[in-house]
Amino acid sequence: MAVVGANALMSKAFTNARVNQPLSAAGLILTAMALMGLIDNYVVIIAETTGLWQFQVIRSAMALCMLMAVARWRGWRLRPRKWTPVIARTAIQSTALIIYFAALAIMPISQAVAGLFTAPLFVVLLSVVVYRHPLDLIRAVAVICGFVGVILVLRPETGGSDWFSILPILAGLFYALTAVATREWCSDENALTLLFGFFTGMGLYGVIGLGVLSTFPVIAPEGAAGFSFRMWGVMSGEAWLWTFAQAVGSLIAVGCITRAYQLGEASYVTVFEYALLVFAVFWGWALFGDRIDTLGALGIVVIILSGTVITLRGSPDQKE
Repeated sequence: MAVVGANALMSKAFTNARVNQPLSAAGLILTAMALMGLIDNYVVIIAETTGLWQFQVIRSAMALCMLMAVARWRGWRLRPRKWTPVIARTAIQSTALIIYFAALAIMPISQAVAGLFTAPLFVVLLSVVVYRHPLDLIRAVAVICGFVGVILVLRPETGGSDWFSILPILAGLFYALTAVATREWCSDENALTLLFGFFTGMGLYGVIGLGVLSTFPVIAPEGAAGFSFRMWGVMSGEAWLWTFAQAVGSLIAVGCITRAYQLGEASYVTVFEYALLVFAVFWGWALFGDRIDTLGALGIVVIILSGTVITLRGSPDQKE
């Protein structure tokens, strides 16, 4: 995935502006979600001939070069104010997205995104267990319903993805940790600093993955199944095209998200991020003929509703 949009807990990392243009904010978020839903569907094409680690190195190099060029042109600050919190957050977020990309190669995007959107549910649980924030009955019910919705979408007991079904949920857990880290550790950092850190972390993950595979080589399965186990190799023209699209699309999408949080209240803007679930299903159907059954569709609706309730009923310290 490009960079999943921040939820309400992450909004302070974007801006301290108080401009309020809700319609423009909603339009920007929907644009970002539609773009991410589109380009993430093509990860499976990249995975046919490319390794996960090679992909991350190349995509990160492209994105970082573009980001540094634009930052130099516009005079934007990329250096962190505090290095340790940013590095820690980068490690957590990179882990979340590495797991997510691995899931994209072996399961429909609707399932991978549904698992990632368990993040708001885990945020609530972490805020209660770690930071002792109060939990009202309605949000507690919303958390339970949200996990039920994820089970309806993934349904590991049906065979399909077997134990790999746990991957997107694990990504959701780490992404929830990212949200908490953003608010608790990095609330004073610029959004571009965090974006630069993200791509740096993903690139380093790629280098580490290649190093591990060169030390402990394995025979990678053919096609997308070998995505996580493949060493550096020759990429197809399509893989190069969609890797470049990933790099460009990430920056555009995050730019839209950043501006959206500048124009609208976080509790309002974050609800529109759930459109990614809808766009992921739509693009999967339009491009590859992927279909989702009735239970899966019901699960997505439950996830969206539960996440919306959690967002809108966030405790005062979670809001701007």
